Amino acid sequence: MRSFPKPPAQVEPYVAVLGIDLTVEFLLKFGGAELYVPENPKGSGRLEALIGAEKVQGLAARDYLLSRRVPLANPWVSACLHTMGYPVAEIARKVRASEATVRTHLQRYSARGNAP
Repeated sequence: MRSFPKPPAQVEPYVAVLGIDLTVEFLLKFGGAELYVPENPKGSGRLEALIGAEKVQGLAARDYLLSRRVPLANPWVSACLHTMGYPVAEIARKVRASEATVRTHLQRYSARGNAP
């Protein structure tokens, strides 16, 4: 079983609803942007296409915990992708950062005892 790093506080509500794998995908797609989470999804949104209607409703139920803008959480996403087996170069492309930055993120998570 893979041991993922502990999510930062701003990401925890997403992980509680989506799980880690889907949260990583969600953050890569929507991170940094404002996002409206409908209470009653209609089946036509990009959010619903990615996570499904039930999970959209789950996020809507926790909207009081969510910031208006979806967090990027690049250090945590980098550590999770590394745990999933992605090489540093591919992680850098996914999070739109340099390889040196990704290595720094991974070293910081290792130093905290949250090593992937």
